[in-house]
Amino acid sequence: MRNTNSNVHLASSFSYLITISSEESLFMTTKYFILVCTFIGISVLIAGCSSSGAFMAGNVTDVQLQKGNFKIVARNVSGEAQAGYLMGGTVSMGMASNTFALVRVSGSGMLYKEALENLWKSYETAYGPVEGKRLALINVRYDSDALNLVVYTQPKITIRADVVEFTD
Repeated sequence: MRNTNSNVHLASSFSYLITISSEESLFMTTKYFILVCTFIGISVLIAGCSSSGAFMAGNVTDVQLQKGNFKIVARNVSGEAQAGYLMGGTVSMGMASNTFALVRVSGSGMLYKEALENLWKSYETAYGPVEGKRLALINVRYDSDALNLVVYTQPKITIRADVVEFTD
């Protein structure tokens, strides 16, 4: 009999060890799951929507306005563009606006292109069509602004310039 009780006690101890082992396994599985979810979440944050501001070209055309072959046809013409993003932030310094976010909810994200297009639309509204004219922008100024809320960010780019027309 004693041997039977010993076997029951041993079996009972063994099932207790199996129970502890499965609880530890569940804890490790839960811990692993949380770690994987955290890694995926951080990866999504890092790889979300991003805009690094203006395209800085290496080849810039330099036009010297030294001769009297031009006239200023418009001053302080401006165009602006903005975009909205969820779960991110924007840092604006001078002409550069850097945005980091998960999802764009408004705008195209091509703020400098849109702002320049809007500048020309503004010019055409006030002074007529640009086709057939030899126009150039001078004294170009870039301004950037940002609205940063906890879950929403909105970068805004404004381009101002004077417009000259070449007469020669």
